[in-house]
Amino acid sequence: MNDRPDGVSRTLEHLLSQEGIALDVVVVGEVAPGEIPAGIRTVGICRSVGIPERRNLAASEVKGDYLFFLCDDTQLPAPDTLLRLATPFERDPQLAYAQPRTCDPVTGLTLRRWVPRLFGTHPTRPSVVTTMTEGAVMVRRNAYERAGGWPEHLHLSHEGMDLAWRLWDLGYHGRYLPRVTLNRPATTSARSLTVHRFNARDRVRTVRRCLPRPLIPLHLATWSLVTLCRLREGRTLRASLAGFREGLAEGPGSRRPMSWGTVYRLTKAGRPPIL
Repeated sequence: MNDRPDGVSRTLEHLLSQEGIALDVVVVGEVAPGEIPAGIRTVGICRSVGIPERRNLAASEVKGDYLFFLCDDTQLPAPDTLLRLATPFERDPQLAYAQPRTCDPVTGLTLRRWVPRLFGTHPTRPSVVTTMTEGAVMVRRNAYERAGGWPEHLHLSHEGMDLAWRLWDLGYHGRYLPRVTLNRPATTSARSLTVHRFNARDRVRTVRRCLPRPLIPLHLATWSLVTLCRLREGRTLRASLAGFREGLAEGPGSRRPMSWGTVYRLTKAGRPPIL
């Protein structure tokens, strides 16, 4: 969004210092960022589009076997970070995406929302995962293209769940690799009312698009109960309810329900798609 120029510069410096891997880097923003190192392309956006559409645009601009999506406030502390993240893909042809561990650079804290597992517990434990944290993730390009890329009908929430579910439905899986670490400031989890509305709307859209019809009301009922327990303030509850209604009223994008075999695989991996 071109509102953190210092963070962008540090992030790009860390990217360019990576060793053992060939890089093709593009920066996508509302306007083309000003101070970008030589050899890195920029793509300015003249209209307001959601984050998933920006990522798809970035992917279309670069070459390579693996796509690494990175937010502009995240740094790679070691020169072999991307090499270590890419190596498991060479050993496992069904690995579609790999998630590093994100830590606060000062405290070492990993926020629960940065761990792509149910409840976000045990951030140092590796595992197979059924979703992803979108701000720093590596995806196998041919799997990404088979799945159709990021869901552009979403704006800023749950695109990782949508993409991960579609990858699993193609027979792939994902892994959380906490020994590979990134640095990102641990900011407060407080969110604006607009974000709460988009979060609810995009959740409903994703569920309506990706799940078999019998599971849709089960997932939405579970999510609604969790939301009521988490959000105590009336304004945030009203914003979430407004987004929930929007998600039900508006089209969810082209429907691509996963198979029941995928439901079983996700459940076996530790996260049935009603949670």
